Amino acid sequence: MIKTLKLQKAVIAFILGVLALIAYRVMSVNKMESSNYMLSLAGILFIAGALMLIYPIIFAKKDKEGCVELDPEIQEEMDSTEQVSEIEKPTTTEAATTETVAAKEKMGEV
Repeated sequence: MIKTLKLQKAVIAFILGVLALIAYRVMSVNKMESSNYMLSLAGILFIAGALMLIYPIIFAKKDKEGCVELDPEIQEEMDSTEQVSEIEKPTTTEAATTETVAAKEKMGEV
């Protein structure tokens, strides 16, 4: 699923954020003044990863029934097949006429 939604960059950002957080902890134990920069880098990487995870969900397309399709290419294929099936379906007036004729044939009126 991660590969389908193209979330590899978000996962990499999270991994780099965790590594930066570990580097911060090591640097803070050694009382290095530049450890705050590592903490800032970890925070930026976590925020960037979170935004990359949310992006496909926010910009997902909805179909006619309100269901969300996260892969837009599949959505376009589904729309084209739905249009074909709607053309093949008889309209409600044709179906009602057919049912009326069938009922009259059973009663012997036709």
